[in-house]
Amino acid sequence: MSETLTDRRTATRRPDLVAWFSGTWLVVLAVLAAAAPLLPLPEHVDLTRSLTAPTLSGPDPASGHLLGTNAFGLDLFARALHGARSSLAIALAAVALGAVVGGALGILAGYLGRTVDTVVGVATNVLLAVPPLILLIALATVLEPNARNVTLALALLTVPTMVRLARANTMAFAQREFVLAARAMGASGWRVMTRELLPNVLLPVLSMAMVLISVLVVAEASLSFLGLGIQPPAPTWGNMIAEGEGRVLEEHPHVVLVPGVFLFLTVFSFNILGEKARKRWDTRSGAR
Repeated sequence: MSETLTDRRTATRRPDLVAWFSGTWLVVLAVLAAAAPLLPLPEHVDLTRSLTAPTLSGPDPASGHLLGTNAFGLDLFARALHGARSSLAIALAAVALGAVVGGALGILAGYLGRTVDTVVGVATNVLLAVPPLILLIALATVLEPNARNVTLALALLTVPTMVRLARANTMAFAQREFVLAARAMGASGWRVMTRELLPNVLLPVLSMAMVLISVLVVAEASLSFLGLGIQPPAPTWGNMIAEGEGRVLEEHPHVVLVPGVFLFLTVFSFNILGEKARKRWDTRSGAR
């Protein structure tokens, strides 16, 4: 029995290498992406400056193109870093907007109940009834394909999830002693929601936000791949992958592999860290 407990304690103290790798990747990527305009990188967007650069060259650090070039001679490493700026900025902004709107609506619905809960529930179910990809394509077709409109379209996808999560946690905490005590002391509904419920609902919402970031990174890449997101030559991982259409992928696979690996590692890392945060902070996960 003692040996089993010792083994369990050792296992809990053992560092999670996958989580450490995920965190390290995201930190390094964020730093490089933020510093990309300041780094001495080859040309990544201006076609007139890449006329003399080799086209579709493979990875070759000696040539100055660490991960090779695309069909226009633009450096893939530089484009991947600048693409990360766009993809991460859009995903983070969309999740933040969705968390604020969805979290506020969820707390209102969970605490006030009755009519407010019914109206919010119907609106949430309507959004959930529409397939996400169809909704994104419809919005992207109507709106101008720029970063602001793509962010708004993606934020709309996160609202139902945030509403349901915030509502469930609000209902779980609404009958706790500290909330009942605040109400018994005459605290207003606004004060109870902002001072007592919001801090407890915030952690599960933030943990889910990390998971949703990975979903929105893929969604933004899908829109760009279909030509409905940020337009070339401005780089995003989606339109970089689209450059491999036709026989380019067969003859020059690095054109697709470079943005594909960046996309995969980023989504994988956000998923790993998001799931760990959710298990730790979400009251419904039983981790408490």
